[in-house]
Amino acid sequence: MEPLYLSKVVCTCCDTTFTTSRVRSTFKRQVKTDSDFCGYFKDGINPEYYVVRVCPECGYAFTENSKPHLAERQRSAYWDKVGKHWNGRNYCGERNSVEALETYKLALLCAQIVDEPVRVMASLLHHIAWLYREQQNVEQEGRFLRYALDAYIRVYETEGSMLNDARLMYIIGELHRRTGRPNDAVRWFSRVVNDKRITDAAMIKACREQWQVIRSENGSAIADETA
Repeated sequence: MEPLYLSKVVCTCCDTTFTTSRVRSTFKRQVKTDSDFCGYFKDGINPEYYVVRVCPECGYAFTENSKPHLAERQRSAYWDKVGKHWNGRNYCGERNSVEALETYKLALLCAQIVDEPVRVMASLLHHIAWLYREQQNVEQEGRFLRYALDAYIRVYETEGSMLNDARLMYIIGELHRRTGRPNDAVRWFSRVVNDKRITDAAMIKACREQWQVIRSENGSAIADETA
């Protein structure tokens, strides 16, 4: 059995039906996860490479979390800015990390054009940072982690009550830590640990663990806010 299979989808923008590759569930063998949820997979088969669907007809790139429908003004905006310049590149088959990165950047551009919710853009930015991490491009990884952090903060400010607050607050804290802002990281971790309304044991434990990482890295320079 091949690890990839073809899934039929309809382009949200031009309504073209096309097939795109996905990874079979039996081949999704995660062997390690970073503290910001970046996954590593066995045998080099990374299902994250295939999250973005790219229409070969018009180039519109989207994910399962993107808008299911576009207004005519959004379709026109996409066509004017990207669609009429589309070169017919086909991403429907097997992808490597470079091609996966191209699809995520294209999805981010599309999301910005059609004004997707900030949570969708935050996820795309974070995934781009992960792909740069895989390529060991520290500068670009850090750049997109900062973009993702800003977006996650906006998600918290606008949608926090509708989402898993503890997980969102944890990832904001962790991205603060990864972008060299340990004091800010501690403040977010402490909010999870000290808020009695939060009962997510896994996220409370993760916040405590990352606080210990910060303390080991920075010693007494960091105030203990998670007692």
